[in-house]
Amino acid sequence: MDRNALREKLPALEKRVQEIFATMPSCHDFDHTLRVRQNAAILAQAESADLLVVDYAALLHDIGRQQELQDQGQTCHATLGAAMVKPILLELGVQEEQFIQAVAECVRTHRYRVRNDLKPSSPEAKVVFDADKLDSLGAIGLARAFNFAGRIGARVHNSRKEAMTAKSYSREDSAYREFLVKLQFLPKAMLTNSGKSLAKRRYQLMEQFFRQLEQECTGEDLQNSDL
Repeated sequence: MDRNALREKLPALEKRVQEIFATMPSCHDFDHTLRVRQNAAILAQAESADLLVVDYAALLHDIGRQQELQDQGQTCHATLGAAMVKPILLELGVQEEQFIQAVAECVRTHRYRVRNDLKPSSPEAKVVFDADKLDSLGAIGLARAFNFAGRIGARVHNSRKEAMTAKSYSREDSAYREFLVKLQFLPKAMLTNSGKSLAKRRYQLMEQFFRQLEQECTGEDLQNSDL
């Protein structure tokens, strides 16, 4: 199968992935996948990565997420998703083993909280990793963090001490906790030059937001204002 034939499979793959995400909560829904796909296309061009491998992998990167959400993190969605890649692509008539494995590697290594001891090594895997992390930063990152916190019944905001001593999926698992334990470290974790530049810009907005939020929750912003 030549590359044009692989491109022609993309609409069918997009439809199949959309079906998988039909019941996913909005912080990890099909819209997230489309944003990652968009980010990945931009980064792939800047990094001279294989655009077709990246496009397939971006669409498939979170297909194992449903199970991880259902068992509250016991399943590694990256490992499960990588195992799901080949059966899905074979269903669509994609049989090129080298291409399938390249896509699966991107899915397997895209996760920030590594569980399988594998890190992105190919240019394509690094692009998909960074594209996914960019959607956790900036204004969209804030929206997703608060969406998730609201879905699990977490507080709107808590102190640094409360957040840092909290467990995942608890009432103290706030958006601020996600920022403290993960999001603030993403810019340094980026693997491509273009990804690092974009992540730094989005991080600055997020850091400013949480600083303002803390000041409003403690009344510090009012104490320092000229009334």
